[in-house]
Amino acid sequence: MTRKFGADLIAGLKKATLGTLCAAALSAFSLTPAIAQNMFAPVAYVNDKVVTSYELNQRIQFMSVLGSVPTRQAALDALIEDRLKANEMERVGITLTDEQIAQGIQEFASRGGLQPEQFLSLMAREGISAQTVRDFVATGNAWREYARARFASKAQVSEVEVDRALQNNGPSGGLRVLLSEIFLPARTPEERAKSEALAKQIASRPTIGAFAAAASEYSVAPSREKAGRMDWVNIGDLPPALRGTVAGLKPGEVTAPLSTQNAIGMFQLRSVAETTRPTPKADAIEYAAYYIAGGRSEAALKRAAEVKASVDSCEDLYTIAKGEPAEVLQIDTLPAGDIPTDVAIELAKLDPGEVSTALTRADGQTLVFLMMCGRTYGNSGEADRDQVRNQLQTQRLAALADSFVAEMRADATIVYP
Repeated sequence: MTRKFGADLIAGLKKATLGTLCAAALSAFSLTPAIAQNMFAPVAYVNDKVVTSYELNQRIQFMSVLGSVPTRQAALDALIEDRLKANEMERVGITLTDEQIAQGIQEFASRGGLQPEQFLSLMAREGISAQTVRDFVATGNAWREYARARFASKAQVSEVEVDRALQNNGPSGGLRVLLSEIFLPARTPEERAKSEALAKQIASRPTIGAFAAAASEYSVAPSREKAGRMDWVNIGDLPPALRGTVAGLKPGEVTAPLSTQNAIGMFQLRSVAETTRPTPKADAIEYAAYYIAGGRSEAALKRAAEVKASVDSCEDLYTIAKGEPAEVLQIDTLPAGDIPTDVAIELAKLDPGEVSTALTRADGQTLVFLMMCGRTYGNSGEADRDQVRNQLQTQRLAALADSFVAEMRADATIVYP
């Protein structure tokens, strides 16, 4: 039971894209001329290229589904920058093949634990065309290739800079932390905006008692039954997005809100304890996700309990899923930083063979039976140096690329009708 790759995936993606485009075309022909003209009316001219009202509305909706609360101007600015990037990449002859774009969409979809077809179907239900997704992924991936080629020589990182970064980061091994968590719902832009306001309110009263009361009242995580309290966890087992932040907290302090697929997470440090030996950071994690229809319904939770009682390891899930569609079971080994944030947070709580049923997918209609298979730990200081060097180089490349986009925008002819 593994993810589908290769030609079948590419063919399915092209088919989904073509079907969505055909549907969109038929829909456009059914519109009155005035409405169709308004949909594709220009909202900006960027040199010799046009940004249409349709594209702007698509980008706003797409950004909303991805978890942000975009303003019209922010979405328009993003599209203008995409046009400038496209102009530059056309000038130097950088293009992506259909296979590369399909791979990019697959990687993008996997961040939410979805197959490409599932991701495109979800986008279609939200009114977002497959071509919008394709353009977004293609521009982003091609621009990263361009930036690496153009600015690599200027983004080199010295050993002195790596030493300084390691000193500033400090050691994180040898520590266990006791955390509490709150997850607020963020399935729609309106719900996300409301939860972001509530998160600020909770953070303004960061006492342990107030945080516990808020978890009991507002959190949608199963831990609300324990006032959000988590058990002890090695700091090296936390996902990278959370590890560094928690390492800088004092007991009673709260992290900044952390966005996941359908929620906003907050964590409070309750206590810190030293261990007798360092706890290295998990480099890679093997885990299994078995998807059960019904979300958090009584029937689905009962099925999850039956599966839990029947398995001792991830390998046992192959027997459980025998005869079911391949996408029902996924067993992956991924770098810690590539695992979706909500999945990584749950895995941090588990030892090999342990299970979580805290997560759902498909707007709450599918229960995720999540099982920890095992962790691979780094034991080399040189690996830490390589990771820091790559992080610094990535940051420098991004800064150089952003500066170049700002220069292109300053030199461009941009007209708003």
